[in-house]
Amino acid sequence: PEASAAPDKGDGSGNGSQAAEDLNAGRKEGEDKVLWLKTAKVDGPGIGIDAKGQWVVGDAVVKAVGKNLTAYGAADGKEQWTLAFPFPVCSVTPQTTADAKTVVLYRESGSDTAPCNRMRMVDLKTGKEGWSKEVPKEGHFDIMTAPTLGLTGDTVTVSRNGGSASAFRISTGDRLFGSGSAEGCRPDAYVAHNNKVISIAGCIDKDGNGEVSDADPVTGKKSWTFRLPEKYKVTSVYSLDPVVLDVGNDQKGERSIVVLGPDGKQRATVSGEGKFATECNNAPLGSLEVCRNTVVDGGTLYIPTAAGSGKPNEIVAFDLGTGKAKWRTPAGDSRTLTPIRAENGQLIAYRSAEKDKGGEVVAIPAAGGTPTALLRHPSGAAAPIENAFYYPQIDYAGGRFYISVTRLRAQGKDEKLLMVFGK
Repeated sequence: PEASAAPDKGDGSGNGSQAAEDLNAGRKEGEDKVLWLKTAKVDGPGIGIDAKGQWVVGDAVVKAVGKNLTAYGAADGKEQWTLAFPFPVCSVTPQTTADAKTVVLYRESGSDTAPCNRMRMVDLKTGKEGWSKEVPKEGHFDIMTAPTLGLTGDTVTVSRNGGSASAFRISTGDRLFGSGSAEGCRPDAYVAHNNKVISIAGCIDKDGNGEVSDADPVTGKKSWTFRLPEKYKVTSVYSLDPVVLDVGNDQKGERSIVVLGPDGKQRATVSGEGKFATECNNAPLGSLEVCRNTVVDGGTLYIPTAAGSGKPNEIVAFDLGTGKAKWRTPAGDSRTLTPIRAENGQLIAYRSAEKDKGGEVVAIPAAGGTPTALLRHPSGAAAPIENAFYYPQIDYAGGRFYISVTRLRAQGKDEKLLMVFGK
């Protein structure tokens, strides 16, 4: 591992509450406030630059842009620290350890096509970096184009589109296990979340079927294996506790959602009307990770339907014991509802903004029923800005809502980066 560098703490002079006064102009009675909006003026390559990471840590929000991670005060948007990487950050996970550490991947050089194969542990509370290392190859065809990261306990998994995956100890960077040394079918991906890891493998046998196994987060050893139906593959992972998978057969145009029990046996198949938004932030070339736009809690899967152009979607709650739909909550108007998380017997979701109407953070009772607004974002000047965040990253924590872009055009002009709402 390479030596650590201290973060640039910033002097707090950055204009955190940029134009916040103007953004609250036209606010109606009962609406909450824009706390601050951060813009970015960056010159980059013609294809733009990635800005995928966003983490809310204590009283700060950390945002990744290009080769930098920057922390802003949650209340006022003032810069707290910036940590620069040698080359652009190319893969992140929204997950952190209990003490706010995460692992970030960055490119081996400044080229857009350079392998995404350098790993660094970062303390998101302080902006200090820990160990750094190159991801060791698990075989000859180990392609580090668009790897995905998963994190649970002291384990981080790195899965890549070349059909290789490995796991490392977060505290030290040591390799724990990988597909190069796995028993049986070779894992294409390790998916980690909430104290669990599963392995998704393609098998080189006459059937060419895939299989899913559990994996011990320290040793990688499996205790059960679920064989996929012929020519089916895992297209999305909704949960690891219980294991809920979206599986499909491209040749036949068939797909279904399967629920596995603790022994790896199929417990139920989820079915319901509607086209579901199941792309789950998986890049076209990327490997699998747990979906960010679905929530599993208390034996229920909350999943959004795909929104048609200018048409509302809905969130559907499925009983994972029976596979049947329990209730549906429509977004209304021409809006979109996106699940954020479950807490206190409710589902927290974001109802997107329209050009003349702010978005909302709502709570929907786990048993179904009318959503209650936790935050009503202002109309007026703020709504068209909020409405123009396409494929954003969203978080709701400590009574504040965070929304940020995942890519910047980087053409030397001011662009919206991160917007925060609160009481």
